Amino acid sequence: MQRINLLSPRLANQIAAGEVVERPASVVKELLENSLDAGATQLDIEVEQGGVRRIKIRDNGTGIVKEDLSLALSRHATSKIVTLDDLEAVRTLGFRGEALASISSVSRMHLTSLAQDEAEAWRVEAEGKEMNTAIRPASHPQGTTIDVRDLFFNTPARRKFLRTEKTEFSHLEEVVKRLALSRYDVGFRLSHNSKQVYDLRPVTDQLHAEHRLASLLGKKFIENSLTIDVEAAGLRLWGWIGLPTFSRSQADLQYFFVNGRVVKDKLVGHAVRQAYRDVLYNGRHPTFVLYLELDPATVDVNVHPTKHEVRFRDGRLVHDFLFSRIHKAIADVRPEAEGERSNASAWLPSDAESQEPVIAEQEALPLMSQRPSAGSDWMKPSRAVDSAQITSQLNGMRQLSDYAQHYTENQYEEVDPETGEVRIVEGDVSFENDASFGVKTRSDTSFEVREGGYQAIPPLGFAVAQLHGVYILSESESGMILVDMHAAHERIVYERMKQSFYDKTIASQPLLVPINVSVSQSEADLVEENGDVFLAFGFKVERTGLESVMVREVPIILIKADVENLVRDVVSDLAANGVSDLIEARANELMATMSCHGAVRANRKLTIAEMNSLLRDMEITERSGQCNHGRPTWTQMTMSDLDKLFLRGR
Repeated sequence: MQRINLLSPRLANQIAAGEVVERPASVVKELLENSLDAGATQLDIEVEQGGVRRIKIRDNGTGIVKEDLSLALSRHATSKIVTLDDLEAVRTLGFRGEALASISSVSRMHLTSLAQDEAEAWRVEAEGKEMNTAIRPASHPQGTTIDVRDLFFNTPARRKFLRTEKTEFSHLEEVVKRLALSRYDVGFRLSHNSKQVYDLRPVTDQLHAEHRLASLLGKKFIENSLTIDVEAAGLRLWGWIGLPTFSRSQADLQYFFVNGRVVKDKLVGHAVRQAYRDVLYNGRHPTFVLYLELDPATVDVNVHPTKHEVRFRDGRLVHDFLFSRIHKAIADVRPEAEGERSNASAWLPSDAESQEPVIAEQEALPLMSQRPSAGSDWMKPSRAVDSAQITSQLNGMRQLSDYAQHYTENQYEEVDPETGEVRIVEGDVSFENDASFGVKTRSDTSFEVREGGYQAIPPLGFAVAQLHGVYILSESESGMILVDMHAAHERIVYERMKQSFYDKTIASQPLLVPINVSVSQSEADLVEENGDVFLAFGFKVERTGLESVMVREVPIILIKADVENLVRDVVSDLAANGVSDLIEARANELMATMSCHGAVRANRKLTIAEMNSLLRDMEITERSGQCNHGRPTWTQMTMSDLDKLFLRGR
């Protein structure tokens, strides 16, 4: 057996480089983070051959004084932390003091810097050898330039693992993109093989921030996103979340930043997926650019060499905060009245023309600019329409019988005998479901008429016709709207079922024969510690032994479910994420199936009154832009779109 030897500085740095410097993109990440920590407001990145041949980064930060240049290339040398207290509340992107030493050990590196308030710049060179370096005067403006050439020239085995030039540059470009998204107040220039890729100027206002987002992520993301900015419990979440209809087949448009640091965290991912669960099509991924700000002392960034992962002191608080705020923002997506825009739309670049409606919570509607003609379909004499009952026998975990909807609409003209003013009184529509399930809702959508005219056309307008028994054609103030009546009604019924189910105490049923579930000791501990998770949804689960738990009660809606496997899945979810929503998800899946069967079917003829009732309910229903399966429920074509289609004005 060989004797224990002390590693040489060069070999130690090369070993460390295996963790820090994976590819050219890793070099760019570390160097740019150092520049940002130095207070730079402009970063210029020049790359050759995907970064393998050369990476040159110049910043205008505070620079490095002459006495510290050699030390800067040593391992564990940093100006960012001094004591343990600094490590427990890291406010900088870098802090390990390994980056420059690791990079210089596997490349030919030249570092030139002029420190703030210094009269002369200095340069230090390292070429993968021992860490003894020579310093000499140089010409340079305030800031630092680092020139990295021939990456892995002295470790050929590492170089063989690099991919093609195009692939390596795509990874490098992604790093620049993430950092540009993290700091809008900093300018970024990126060129590859002398060809400019990005020239992003510093921005300080929302309009130009949207321009940067459009440059980096595409205009479509801005056109199909909502802004969010909320605070609670010492946490602030702000940024952009994509509309459910703007989902992706891959999770490639998801950026999450914690105190300015881009991270990929399982807890964060779980919270976002849970928030989008009811509105995404199967297999699709949401899009977002989100920023979480919290006390640095409550998050540990020192858990991974590349600093891509973090650990929250109170993970459950963070998870619940993220889920509840994103979930609410998505729930508030409803058709908007003409002239009402979300905060995000106010930031849109002037040349951005969205094909999807930007939707926000409905506010009070203004008066209509013109009085409708007396012959309008929605101004019919008094009438009452009773629709046929829709009955569907459901095969679920709980049998629901006589599941039906009853439409009732009263609509009439009321004439003031003294002034002759005609008032249009909209009636109401009621959906009645199985009383045993507790779902019985009523929506009164009467419109107030003010002196001097009528109230404005509602966001989804008024129905004109039904197309092939499937779509509702509506005329809105801005153009034409098409609604998938089954998908829209499915969402309305589903949301009402959920509201009724969760607003009251969930009914449970004791099991005649309790179910014993064998688990590990750690899983039994989780059940004991998280009993409230089960009780919240009507489960009564008790620990009965070192490695066993007993299910004594289950919610009625899940009485025929595979209870044992459901409990095991919940425990696994708790172990992996610290939280679990599987019981709620299973209940929601059942209610979604029920609402799908109970929604109005295609080829069923609706009257104008019934169609208008459906439109009004869509305007007040959460998540009405998507059905339970994530499909869009409506789309629109503005008059501008129609004019372009028919070449009007040309």
